[in-house]
Amino acid sequence: MRSLRSCAAALFAFGVVASTIVPPASAQTYPTKPVQLVVAFPPGGVGDIVARAVSDKLAGALGQPVNVENRPGSAGVVGTQSVMRAAPDGYTLLAGQTTEIVVNKILEAELPGEPEKPLKPIALFAVMPLVLAVPAGAPYASPDDLVKAAGASRHGLSFVSGGQGTPGHLAAELLRAKTKSRFTHVPFDGGGPALEALLQHRADFYFPVLVTAMPQIKSGHLKALAITSGKRSPVLPDVPTLAKAGVKDIEVTHWVGLFAPRDTPSDIADKLNWAVNQVLSNPEVKERLTSSGAEITPMSAEQFGTFLQSETDKYTTLVRVCCGLPF
Repeated sequence: MRSLRSCAAALFAFGVVASTIVPPASAQTYPTKPVQLVVAFPPGGVGDIVARAVSDKLAGALGQPVNVENRPGSAGVVGTQSVMRAAPDGYTLLAGQTTEIVVNKILEAELPGEPEKPLKPIALFAVMPLVLAVPAGAPYASPDDLVKAAGASRHGLSFVSGGQGTPGHLAAELLRAKTKSRFTHVPFDGGGPALEALLQHRADFYFPVLVTAMPQIKSGHLKALAITSGKRSPVLPDVPTLAKAGVKDIEVTHWVGLFAPRDTPSDIADKLNWAVNQVLSNPEVKERLTSSGAEITPMSAEQFGTFLQSETDKYTTLVRVCCGLPF
């Protein structure tokens, strides 16, 4: 049985950087120039989709352009560290996700070196389930079919993910642990490339975030076998949860939120929180996100911080299960 420390080393390698502290701006005049919204994964993934869905309306609320920039690398580490290093003046922000904000921090805590200083949580954009997806022509109609096929094959089955430690990776590892199946992991640097690999039949299955998979499910290129949330999705009412499909205790969701460098002044953070919640109340934004399976839950910065702690607790348990460790 592996220790959590050794499992962390196997799943993830994390560097250490220092934060740059500069005098803060004043929210009375903020912003006076364009705001940069960093996505730490390539185009086509859920963070990119959500960031671009809200950027125009967020620009309207702030009165300045909000430019989305993809900075992929190392399961979100590269882009996240770039925001950690940025001046805490509200002009460089992160569309942070479960992987780089929660899972990476859990794994980092088990590795040598000084932990990173946390980013400042601003607001939650959306929460989304994952979906167990296979190519449309695959001979599987349920998770049980997938598990049986893995058992019947000499080499098992393969699955793709958007990177080590991403929710899609952990969901598949949980399925492996719960069913004692033989699966081979093929990680990519982002959900977009992983989804493309599945569409090209370069793997047997994937747990993408529903928002990214919905267009391919609707078009008939992918088949959805189950949802990872505790209830069925209103956009896929005929697709069962994993629990209903016979695989218990795998409830994994993915979320995207807004983060700023740690020492961003509270008045600027408050203004950004207000702006995000204004955007989330916009009917056009709500329709664009919810029609793809996202759930929108406006929160104060304090509520978002509490949410992050609960996610950290949940994913600490999930990582332990993936590593074959007791709760």
